[in-house]
Amino acid sequence: MARLHSLELLPDEAGQAAVRRQWQALHDAGLPSQLDHRGASNAAHVSVVEAPALSSDALDVATARLGSLLPVTAVVGGVLLLGGGGGRVALARPVQLSDDVVRRVLAVRVHVPERRHHGWVPHLTLARGLDRSDVPRALEVLGDHDAALELRLASLRHWDPDAGEVTDLAR
Repeated sequence: MARLHSLELLPDEAGQAAVRRQWQALHDAGLPSQLDHRGASNAAHVSVVEAPALSSDALDVATARLGSLLPVTAVVGGVLLLGGGGGRVALARPVQLSDDVVRRVLAVRVHVPERRHHGWVPHLTLARGLDRSDVPRALEVLGDHDAALELRLASLRHWDPDAGEVTDLAR
């Protein structure tokens, strides 16, 4: 599968630290964790859209529609398991956003016809490649990290895997 460009909303420093504590707890338990991703671009984020390419029009719309709102409050709750068949899943936390933010995200996504997913489930990924048999242990490790958390999404960025660059679009 080709590496995908993405538009991402990132939490402020306090939010990054809160999510990284969850990554660390999973890592310390010997479970898969986003902490294992050693790329310089690795940061807690809510993906707006992923696609093989993002046009300058899509980037402009994202900057205008989403950048003008920042920062926005997000409520992070429970736990999600994402993934299809097979024995491995992604462990994530669902993110609730205001209707206005959701409408603006959807307005951006329509400018990306070749997007990876045609629906949008806002979430923060905690781990990829988690064996289904390890899900109960991961939930136990997260313990009170599973409690509702309020974050401020404070920046919008574009990840360009072709150039290996992250570009801040709005803060």
